[in-house]
Amino acid sequence: MNNSRRDFVKKTTLVSLGFLGLNRFAANAAFLGAPAADSKGFGPLYHREGQLLSLPKGFTAKVISKKGDRMSDGLFSPGNHDGMGVFKWHNNKVMLIRNHELTPGSHGAGAFGKHNELLSKVNKDYIYDIGKSKQLCVGGTTTMVYNEQSQKIELEYLSLTGTVRNCAGGITPWNSWITCEETELSIGDENGFLEKDHGYNFEVFASDKIGLTKAVPIKSMGRFVHEAVAVHPKAGIVYQTEDSGTGVFYRFIPNVIGDLHKGGKLQALVISEWKSADTRNYENLKTDRFPEKKGFKTEWVDLDHVDAPENDLRLRAYQKGAARFSAAEGIWYGENELFFACTSGGRNAKGQIFKYIPSQYEGQPMEKEHPGILELFLEPNDINTFQNCDNLTIAPWGDVVICEDKEDARIIGITPKGETYVIAKNIGLRESEFAGPVFSPSGNTLFVNIQSPGVTLAITGPWKSK
Repeated sequence: MNNSRRDFVKKTTLVSLGFLGLNRFAANAAFLGAPAADSKGFGPLYHREGQLLSLPKGFTAKVISKKGDRMSDGLFSPGNHDGMGVFKWHNNKVMLIRNHELTPGSHGAGAFGKHNELLSKVNKDYIYDIGKSKQLCVGGTTTMVYNEQSQKIELEYLSLTGTVRNCAGGITPWNSWITCEETELSIGDENGFLEKDHGYNFEVFASDKIGLTKAVPIKSMGRFVHEAVAVHPKAGIVYQTEDSGTGVFYRFIPNVIGDLHKGGKLQALVISEWKSADTRNYENLKTDRFPEKKGFKTEWVDLDHVDAPENDLRLRAYQKGAARFSAAEGIWYGENELFFACTSGGRNAKGQIFKYIPSQYEGQPMEKEHPGILELFLEPNDINTFQNCDNLTIAPWGDVVICEDKEDARIIGITPKGETYVIAKNIGLRESEFAGPVFSPSGNTLFVNIQSPGVTLAITGPWKSK
């Protein structure tokens, strides 16, 4: 997520706003009478009194989980909701695994209570970093089972903890969620209390068995400012984004598909004809402009010392010819292509969307003769089109759906031709961002989070079919 935006959200008084007052807050807000944005996809937006979102006619949004709820394991539902994955579950139900982007010591927003009074309820050996009991790391994931028929959560529990700033992540074809730490904190940081290095990926399998997953970092996937991942459905290759203004685009080729802990090869994307390309297109950069709608052949450079104790992995990759991106965030694998968002790229630093088309021989020797293609799919440089695109997904009908990381955030659809339309606007908690958009396997529900204080919504309505 955008750092300055996040800092603002954390300071806002909405963090302490009780949920009992949410409907009243939304209903009394002075801006409710403002004209709604037009939505080409589903029609203009409307706002109903007491609702958190403005939506097209026929759509509704229901709060299904919120910070502070008592979960099935007796703990509190943590705050700072971020990335989220969905899985088809038994009896026509769905399972959601949700990230919580929490920093060390955020006790009041964590699962264990204001003073960690519920910490004894879990096995401390399963907590990644307890911070010498002075600066407990409370980032992690929660798992939920949701019934689309009754529109209710039937199970919710803490599934991973002890990590830092679990921002986004991604689902895998083997029924797990990769949760990513967006940090480079090290042992001894946070006033000397951290006991382990951070900046890793962790894996949580979909399960309705209540209990913590033992937090084991997947170190061979690299230590950097992780944001999100997407998995090649056949090759098992994991693509990774990095939320840094000087980040690169990574892929991890596992030794064993479906078992990331068995190690593998970490690589960074290089544009074949343009080594160390700068894709950011900032107005003040004295570099060639990276064009829209032009496909560039790519190659991949191997990276070593991926544990990066000096936090320099992206810099070493760039020196080896890797392309540079500005705050790459959400990523999603679609139909033989994947899209990823760069929140602060572009001439006005308001965002870019890239498309990568993998080689038919992705990760194999023949890839050199048939390389993957990178394209700057969309850089509107128009705040009315979108601003600060963050998490994204692909809709059942094939459009890219993005969340904005800004005040008065919107959910926006983008057609294959690059045409945009507004799906929803945050009205009730307008100073916080949307995060974690994901459609249910049935295509009937769009799940999405409002990060602060922490709300998960289920949006239903006349969604387009494939």
